[in-house]
Amino acid sequence: MAREVCERCRIPHLDLDDIAWAVDIEDVGKRLPLQDSQAALDDFLQKHNQWVIEGCYGDLIERAVPLCTELRFLNPDIETCVANSHTRQREREMVRSQAEYEKLINDLIAWVRQYETRDDEFSLARHRAIFDSFTGQKREFTEFPEGRASQKQ
Repeated sequence: MAREVCERCRIPHLDLDDIAWAVDIEDVGKRLPLQDSQAALDDFLQKHNQWVIEGCYGDLIERAVPLCTELRFLNPDIETCVANSHTRQREREMVRSQAEYEKLINDLIAWVRQYETRDDEFSLARHRAIFDSFTGQKREFTEFPEGRASQKQ
């Protein structure tokens, strides 16, 4: 959805994964220091007056929200998220072997399954609080029929 909007509107895109995680294979799966991610986000926001940012990082999303004109909350059911986890190319690129990939994807799926019960920056509770408190234009998407999200306003 983010890339589609960016292509249609010809505006920059930032995937928060790109500024939140170490890219060095030796540090795979290691979150960068928050201040480094915040600095990268601030730099992106200062360079662009229109943008689309995607990601599940409550601490970074909250930093961008004051400049946000529309907030979209992709909130499908857990099984849809699990299925999407299997299609993520990023995890395949982060590892050196199939065994490392299997461990990484199994850990990711276990983490996804805890979305509704966790109490961290990546949780439903945090995302819901950010979405509900946003006073601008917002849309929640809960289903993905035929590869597209359906919208709940």
